Amino acid sequence: MMTDKKTYYTKEHEWLTLVDDKLARIGITEHAQEQLGDIVFIDFTADLGDIASGEEIVTVESVKSVSEVYSPVSGTITKQNEELNDSPEMVNESAMENGWMIEIELSDLNELSELMDLEAYNTFVEEEE
Repeated sequence: MMTDKKTYYTKEHEWLTLVDDKLARIGITEHAQEQLGDIVFIDFTADLGDIASGEEIVTVESVKSVSEVYSPVSGTITKQNEELNDSPEMVNESAMENGWMIEIELSDLNELSELMDLEAYNTFVEEEE
C-alpha cells in the first residue's frame, strides 16, 4: 500500500491518492472489493474530461452485484486504467495500487477536506458492520 502519498476515503468506499499537487488516482477500497467479491467487469462510464464531485465514473460488476463508483472530487479525468478492461481482477488483487480506476486533475483542493483519512475511514467501516 502506498504510504508516502496522502490518501483520502469516502463513505461510499472510494479512495483518492494524490500523485502530485493536483493529480490524484481514484479507486475502491479493500473493504469494498471484499464486499463485492470476484470482480468480472469494469465499465468506465465517465469519459475523459471534466466531472463534478459525486458523478458516476465507473461501474464495477462482480459475481454478486453491480456497483457504481463516484468521483469524490471535481476536476478533469485525464486517464483511465485501461488494464482493467482485460484484467478486472486487478481490483481484487491490488485495490489500492494496481487496481486504481481513473486519474483526475483536481479543480478544487478544498474538496479534500470533506474526505476521511485512514483512521476515520477504519472507524466508519467498523461502525457500519
